Amino acid sequence: MKTVVGIFKTRQEATKAANLLKAAGFDGKHVIILSPGTADANIEAAVPMEEAEQPGMGKAIGSVVGGAVGLGAGALIANLLLPGIGPVLAVTFAAAAGGLGGAAAGAAAGGALENILSIGVPKDEIFFYEDALRQGRSVVVGLSEHDDQIEAGRDILTQAGAETLDAAREQWWIGLRDAEAVAYSKPEHFAREENTFRLGFAAALEPPVRGRSFDQAVEYLSKNYPDAYRKESFRQGFERGRHYYEKLSQAEVGR
Repeated sequence: MKTVVGIFKTRQEATKAANLLKAAGFDGKHVIILSPGTADANIEAAVPMEEAEQPGMGKAIGSVVGGAVGLGAGALIANLLLPGIGPVLAVTFAAAAGGLGGAAAGAAAGGALENILSIGVPKDEIFFYEDALRQGRSVVVGLSEHDDQIEAGRDILTQAGAETLDAAREQWWIGLRDAEAVAYSKPEHFAREENTFRLGFAAALEPPVRGRSFDQAVEYLSKNYPDAYRKESFRQGFERGRHYYEKLSQAEVGR
């Protein structure tokens, strides 16, 4: 199973893009919309409620009757509470009660967005999709076993106005760069060593090592960043990234 992912400014734009994927032949249970927040009152009023607690999930909402949020018959909605992000609304077109259905079902039951995105998405990209949700944007995920369908899906999401991952990544770093330059042990060298520092910072946000110290993560880092992990700038970036993620997580807990 491979994945195509797009970031959209609004849930409405994401819904349109998801419908385009489905119209292009993506299996409904493999098209997922992730949006910040929970199902609002007008959505909940349109669907029959089921109190179905699954591990790692908040209250799940059962099968949606036709027409809810413009998704058509057979959509499913669930509210997920994800560490470091908070409530996320997950919608798929699957027509089966009791979860998100298909490939998404196991991912949702795991209770982490990273489980959904880890199907075909590089680990170093996952945080930036999470951050898009944190910033109020929506994410569309399409899953397929066919390379040609994945390629077509990328074109569909682009034409639908999806923000590129590179743009999301740059926007995120621009918001952090000045503060990190000041915090660096040798600010006068930051511009020269920024790329390696940033690489370490982003590495600390990858799911396998989140919350770990550099020493605890060194085995993973040596395998995935063999040319950079020994550099002091990378290590400082990693520790700053770890601190950054801890602050995000604490902020969510405090809400």
